[in-house]
Amino acid sequence: MANYISITESEKKQMLDAVGVSEIEELFGGIPEKVTLKAPLAIPHGLPEQKVFAKMSAMAAKNKVYRSIFRGGGAYRHYIPAVVDSICSKEEFVTAYTPYQPEISQGVLQAIFEYQSMICRLTDMDVSNASVYDGATAAAEAVAMCKTPRKNKALLSSALNPQIIETVKTYCFGSDTPYEILPHTDGKTNVDFSDSDASCIIISQPNFYGVIEDVEKICENAHGKGIKVIVCCNPISLALLKTPGECGADIAVGDAQPLGIPLSFGGPYLGFMACKTELTRKLPGRIVGQTTDTRGNRAFVLTLQAREQHIRREKASSNICSNQALCALRAGVYLSAMGSRGLERAASHCAAKAHYMAAELCKIKGVSLAYKNEFFNEFLTICPKPEAALSALDDAGILGGLVVDGKVLWCVTEQNSIDEIDEAVGIVREVCGK
Repeated sequence: MANYISITESEKKQMLDAVGVSEIEELFGGIPEKVTLKAPLAIPHGLPEQKVFAKMSAMAAKNKVYRSIFRGGGAYRHYIPAVVDSICSKEEFVTAYTPYQPEISQGVLQAIFEYQSMICRLTDMDVSNASVYDGATAAAEAVAMCKTPRKNKALLSSALNPQIIETVKTYCFGSDTPYEILPHTDGKTNVDFSDSDASCIIISQPNFYGVIEDVEKICENAHGKGIKVIVCCNPISLALLKTPGECGADIAVGDAQPLGIPLSFGGPYLGFMACKTELTRKLPGRIVGQTTDTRGNRAFVLTLQAREQHIRREKASSNICSNQALCALRAGVYLSAMGSRGLERAASHCAAKAHYMAAELCKIKGVSLAYKNEFFNEFLTICPKPEAALSALDDAGILGGLVVDGKVLWCVTEQNSIDEIDEAVGIVREVCGK
């Protein structure tokens, strides 16, 4: 990025003269005397660049950086091409203010438009937005899209990520929306559509336990009862599995973090949302559309803002007025760099290596798959000494799986080599084989 250059004293004087004051303090003359500062704030003096660098380096050294990661549960370590950081660090994109003025925001608007187009292609949906904080928020917003005056109950799979369930429940509480948690058997959601009051059902593909759900069957049965289907999906998995659109879903949501966004201690991330044409006007947040200018040239603008809270106020179906353009840009650049073939190869590596690790772990006495259903890159295992095994992995600089109800949820991506997998399995064998 370019260095910031402050204004000169002469430029400052010209600005003050233009507004008719002689000192900057006069600009704040309307502030009551009793609330003004009588002494400078207790803020340390500035440091030379070298000392600031040393201080920040010392702070960063306190972080524990794992050389190998086998944990997912909603946030995943994937390969990020160097071009993603190169493009997304350009100062033209870093200031991601909402592009309300299209005449000076064509670059950012086009970037968002391309991202939306890629999400539509990835999910096989008709329209996408670019404004939601994360996957859990996207799922909650999707529930609001499905409500009608006659049907407003939401059905939630218990095999959803717990964070998604809690976020949806919070949204439901705020909008007086009833909900029901559906149980699961052997890792798959038990679906009962006898309740005609339901407006929608939310399921994950793959679900939190890594199991691949029968989304097509669920969509068919749900639509027979007039219930819309919301599918929370891992975007990388869509390179191999049937897309939400192919399965007949009405709305596809998820977290785009795997698409070129680093783990970054939990954020910022990006919730993607895409839906069928008939739900377009209910889709919250920013939607960029393509048009032509007065000269007939291709141009981009924000569209359908009438849905927004800042225009419709209390009548709005959503309060999302955010702008996740920088994260959306990363996802767009990542997808462009990887291409359909690259994304498919990454997904294939995830699935193949996950199945290899599962098979190797299950050779250890006392370790077995908790569920026998097919999975993508996450799987749940019964482990005789889960905490001890994960502690031993941690001592070796390896972040092991996530403990879920006394079992271990493992995750493998294309970043995990066979040697890393064998090392991790060897440590688990040493601990659990005793």
